[in-house]
Amino acid sequence: MASGEGKPSTNAGDTKGRKRKYLPHGKPVRKGAYPLRPGVQGFFITCDGGRERQATREALSILDSFYEDLVDGKGLTEKSKSVPDKPLNKKIKFEDSDSSDDDEDHSGEVADDANNSEKSETMPSEQQKEALGTSVLATKDNEDQADTADESKPKKLRVEDPPLSEQTEPKESTYKPKESNDKPIDDLIDEDLKELGDKKKRLFATLDSGCNGCIFIQMHKRDGDPGPVEIVQNMMSSIASTRKHMSRFILRVLPTEVACYASEEEITKAISPLVEKYFPKESSLVYKFAVLYEARSNTGIDRMKIINAVAKSVPQPHKVDLNNPDRTIIVQIAKTICMIGVVERYKELAKFNLRQLTSPPQQK
Repeated sequence: MASGEGKPSTNAGDTKGRKRKYLPHGKPVRKGAYPLRPGVQGFFITCDGGRERQATREALSILDSFYEDLVDGKGLTEKSKSVPDKPLNKKIKFEDSDSSDDDEDHSGEVADDANNSEKSETMPSEQQKEALGTSVLATKDNEDQADTADESKPKKLRVEDPPLSEQTEPKESTYKPKESNDKPIDDLIDEDLKELGDKKKRLFATLDSGCNGCIFIQMHKRDGDPGPVEIVQNMMSSIASTRKHMSRFILRVLPTEVACYASEEEITKAISPLVEKYFPKESSLVYKFAVLYEARSNTGIDRMKIINAVAKSVPQPHKVDLNNPDRTIIVQIAKTICMIGVVERYKELAKFNLRQLTSPPQQK
């Protein structure tokens, strides 16, 4: 009985050891990404709950592809201007008139050869013998003179080959500046590795939004590169035209041009540069706009106060139109951070929802 009572105790110890080894709560806690903060630009993306990691991978690959498409499109336009309209290689055209002239020349040469052959045949045998004898003597004299000339004079190079000095000098002059300007390969590789390893120089990086089913991709915009709004507009227009499935877990992709703390005063300050950019006072065009407000994990802010503050910041010539707006001001709040962006054709492009854009059209 004592031995029987001791067995369960050993099994209990084994089960505790297994739990410590194999269950996830026994592992060290893994640190997540940096939290979302004010003063960043990027993309606020909604996805399926619990699929944030897969959605971030898809978002990074999709954003990289569309960013490269925009950059390559600019490069192609510049290259097309520099390329000449006519090809550099010359084409040789054969016309009937040129070919006929050549045929006539060849025919004349052939006729002359035939006449000469006939005259040579009519010559008597004695004259032929004398001509042969004189030709043999002339050839011997010419050979002797050529041998003496070769011995006395140095050998000349071929006309096609340049002299030795010309062959060696230009090669050295062309390669010298390249060696002085180019860096060694090891230094170039080290610089590339430093750029890849430095997180600050990366174009896209992930930030923790703090909400379930939401991710944020930060963009380190460089001078002359397309911004978040341009990338998202290009993405949605191309997907709407092709209806090609690009992701499994991503739902909506919204650009963020300004991020600030979620308060009425901070939002009015942060939105002023966007208003000057998209809704200028002195403009002949009058834009109709609408304000889209969504809040997550924040119940302490009044919805109508934020909407009224954003609408009042837009100058008077521009009007509010909720049904058919030309431009939509998107205000997204996640916990204590507010993200703002201005887009076009928001309702036409299925509210920037990738699944609805790629789904087949409904038959009425």
